[in-house]
Amino acid sequence: MAGPGDNTRGKPKAGAEADVFKRAITVCMRAISGDGELDVAFAKDKPALAGNRARLPELPKKGSKTDVAVTRGIGDSLALRRACHDARIHTRLAPEGKQARAVYDAVEQARVEAIGSRAMTGVADNIGFMLEDRYAKANLADVRDQADAPLEEALALMVREKLTGRPAPKSGEKLVSLWRGWVEDKAGADLDGLATKLDDQQAFARLVRDMLASLDMAEEIGDDELSDENEDNDEEQPQGEENSEEGGEDDSGSEDSQPEEAESSEQEDQEGETDAADATSDELSDEDDADAETPGEAKRKNDPFANLPREIDYKVFTTAFDETVGADDLCEEEELDRLRAFLDKQLANLQGVVGRLANRLQRRLMAQQNRSWDFDLEEGYLDPARLVRVVIDPMQPLSFKQERDTKFRDTVVTLVLDNSGSMRGRPITVAATCADILARTLERCGVSVEILGFTTRAWKGGQAREKWLKEGKPAGPGRLNDLRHIIYKSADTPWRRARRNLGLMMREGLLKENIDGEALLWAHNRLIARPEQRKILMMISDGAPVDDSTLSVNPGNYLERHLRAVIDLIEMRSPVELLAIGIGHDVTRYYRRAVTIVDAEELAGAMTEQLAALFEEEISRGGRGGFRRAG
Repeated sequence: MAGPGDNTRGKPKAGAEADVFKRAITVCMRAISGDGELDVAFAKDKPALAGNRARLPELPKKGSKTDVAVTRGIGDSLALRRACHDARIHTRLAPEGKQARAVYDAVEQARVEAIGSRAMTGVADNIGFMLEDRYAKANLADVRDQADAPLEEALALMVREKLTGRPAPKSGEKLVSLWRGWVEDKAGADLDGLATKLDDQQAFARLVRDMLASLDMAEEIGDDELSDENEDNDEEQPQGEENSEEGGEDDSGSEDSQPEEAESSEQEDQEGETDAADATSDELSDEDDADAETPGEAKRKNDPFANLPREIDYKVFTTAFDETVGADDLCEEEELDRLRAFLDKQLANLQGVVGRLANRLQRRLMAQQNRSWDFDLEEGYLDPARLVRVVIDPMQPLSFKQERDTKFRDTVVTLVLDNSGSMRGRPITVAATCADILARTLERCGVSVEILGFTTRAWKGGQAREKWLKEGKPAGPGRLNDLRHIIYKSADTPWRRARRNLGLMMREGLLKENIDGEALLWAHNRLIARPEQRKILMMISDGAPVDDSTLSVNPGNYLERHLRAVIDLIEMRSPVELLAIGIGHDVTRYYRRAVTIVDAEELAGAMTEQLAALFEEEISRGGRGGFRRAG
């Protein structure tokens, strides 16, 4: 029998451990939800629940205990939503106004989570880990202004306190403190009464509506669409979509009873193994995603300009003609193939240079995932390198070693390419090739990569300017052009499927003007919604933002001033690590971590070195100001 010091001892593979974890989560979610047919998928997309289909985030390759607890918390939250929430009642009593509806939805999720938390201590702990992670990722741990603190999230945490007696997580304490006094002054009595209606969704929803009225949202509530006849019918209906709250709690039992139920249900376990092991992001279709509920997600305000400094007066005349489009939607497949072949032919020589640099980056990334060991231990694997001590002195004890887990956080990198007219020719060709090869390299290392481009739909204003002219040229219109944001490769799309999309940059007429500030915000907002722990955003541009139509009717530094405000916002308050490369243009005056190169031929080296430096373990978050090189 293998024991300490036996080098032949088998070690379970990470993949097998992940499968066991997925099966356990699946069985547990089915038990809590009371739905033996619940389909559970694991993918890098955000968590979602649509009918009897649930999607959970994949664990990192070397997930910590906290990662496991967070995933369990998300699973418990979705399962409780399935068991204790009636969508029909929720919809009938939902307020009409946007802010009131957000509060109503958040408080209802707090209710279903409180039901499970009060019945099962383990579930309460898991949900606590989930909430701590949620508000930390939403960058709400250091929020200082009510304008940046979502009221619905603060109220949900306050309701959770009242219903479970558990305090807000540390990452949500400042959020709650900003709103607590105002809420308790206006709706303290309503808040206290919610606990008495915890198990009655309909009565609870009516109390929430009363609370919204106390919070000066009476105009947003709308009419009560639930008639007396419907009330009578609903009393005869179960609380859950297919199971009652009471049934859901009875099925789940206590935390200790869950493993026993899992063991006794062999058929359910086998189903869980099949569903969990083979689940992908395709398990929930686009239609499902449109209707899916995402109770495990916290957001700041959706308005991308809400967080800009108040002294920055930036506005948009109209967004009616803006578009965010996939590269394959702008071009026929045959033409994309032709453009990609043209790109490959133009860069036959450069590809070798970039390839060598990419291989160097791959070796540096892989090196961080190599094994490391603790030596001179009393148990573990026998250390043959130290056997010489025993030979010299037989009285010396044997020395053992143990493998140490090296934390390599799962990472996503977004490359944002300037698709303005000034990039035409060699610069855009080199940028496309570098992005292509780096995406392939990082994918080999387990790093997700997104490639985006930004330009405008027209020169000198397009339809936005025409609309402005028709309305009599109002003064100070703000941005006056039609944006075109292009997705060449999404983070979840394999490189082989997106490879030809980069050929679109070779298309005549694509490259027009550039509004960098809004493009940076767009890329950042996409990145911040990703589930990965580490997020890196790289901007590649050859000049300051330029749009003749906008600058002709606004101050000359209008777009540049906005870009600086966005950069400051990301660098000072966002968990995203931002860096930039300027081609023939000094971007070090904008970005803290930046490199300026003279020739596009230097781009490959600059991109690989910048990314490699970020991945070095000794480069801490606090030192991300990094190096600056101009010329």
